[in-house]
Amino acid sequence: MRFKRKSPAKRTAKTTFSVSLLLAASVGIFVQLGSHPDDTAALSAALTAISPASAYHPAPLPLKHEPMKWPAAPGLTLEQQVATAEKVMDMSTSDKVGQLIIAGLDGEVADTETQSIINNREAGGFILFRPNMKSVSSTVALTNQLKNLNRRAGGEPLFLSVDEEGGRVSRLPSQVDKLPSSGEIGKSGSEAYARTAGEQLAKRVKAFGFNLNFAPVLDVNSNPDNPVIGDRSFGSSPSLVAKLGIAELKSHKNNGVLGVVKHFPGHGDTSVDSHLELPVLSNGLSRLSQLELPPFEAAIDNGAEAVMVAHILLPKLDPDYPASLSKPIITGLLRDKLSFDGLVISDDLTMGAIKENYNLGDAAVRFVLAGGDIALVCHGDENISLVYNSLRNAVNRGTISTERLNESVYRVLALKTVYKLNDRTVPIPSADQLNKLTETALAPYRPAAVTK
Repeated sequence: MRFKRKSPAKRTAKTTFSVSLLLAASVGIFVQLGSHPDDTAALSAALTAISPASAYHPAPLPLKHEPMKWPAAPGLTLEQQVATAEKVMDMSTSDKVGQLIIAGLDGEVADTETQSIINNREAGGFILFRPNMKSVSSTVALTNQLKNLNRRAGGEPLFLSVDEEGGRVSRLPSQVDKLPSSGEIGKSGSEAYARTAGEQLAKRVKAFGFNLNFAPVLDVNSNPDNPVIGDRSFGSSPSLVAKLGIAELKSHKNNGVLGVVKHFPGHGDTSVDSHLELPVLSNGLSRLSQLELPPFEAAIDNGAEAVMVAHILLPKLDPDYPASLSKPIITGLLRDKLSFDGLVISDDLTMGAIKENYNLGDAAVRFVLAGGDIALVCHGDENISLVYNSLRNAVNRGTISTERLNESVYRVLALKTVYKLNDRTVPIPSADQLNKLTETALAPYRPAAVTK
């Protein structure tokens, strides 16, 4: 099946703006800057001409930076867009590169290596797994510690992320009852069930101090021999996956958590676990358009803001590189064909599919050159350093252009603004209370939905 595409006029486009637009907007004028050397003087003259003598008259403003095309940021006001662009232009290269990394860490506290990453601003966020979250109190202590360290270091607020899908992919401490899997929700076909489960997922991760969740899964479960997806998918029907996935995604946003749809362009037909080796699929664009892509298309049309790209080789689309490193797939398919201008995050670059086939630093550079924004590096302090140094060196050499870097950093900072990220600490939640709230919320849909 195919979803009807929205007309281009209804889709957001890249815009060009500069700091001077803020002044224009304050008096109801929109002036396109950068097309003529006299733009700034013209803006100042226009402001003076329409303002009464007693009104504020800004002095002529030289353009602080060269104008460039910025990604769409529909969740920001014009003033916020301008402020974000100026912040990007004023950041050092080192600080910009750090925003392109979400890093993992070892243990239940931020050790000296993690503290060094924060102090040197070598990561714009962190991801935690079950080994980092042995208890409710220790997990909240860790997320609060990361925030406190980052606040003292003066960095941009951190993305604090987790894989909390429900079912077998549940990372929160064992004292918190698991939510039903996507497959269980899919059996009901209930959009309300998916919406409520999404609300519970978002409220839970937010209670622990997280602001980004790598969910929902939009893979269509088309291969019964798939070792990695299975009941992580809502089902084998693209329309069902789209309907339930969008409901869950919207619940994340409504509760202040950035949901990341995954695993583009579709991991449901693989028979190899990409955590261990690189899956290869013979599916071409015609097959993808009928089965794998519709849920992602529908999510994009319904405001998806972040997409995770899978480590899958699709030779008919790109014979040389997996989707996560492929410009034809990330830029050509996701950005150009599907009109997605949001945040693109790689699957974990330390997975076997990448690490066993590519140099990790080179892979991170290729991911950004392909159009990606955040490299996920879940394991190994040495791997985080390698990716950070490789990206920084690539920018310094000009391999990654300043414009390409700025686009990604802008997307990161824009979403951090949209979701009002901050480094304020959170109180320790009660596992019993969370469990009771979930049981009550899900009871109308599946009385026995929550199981240990």
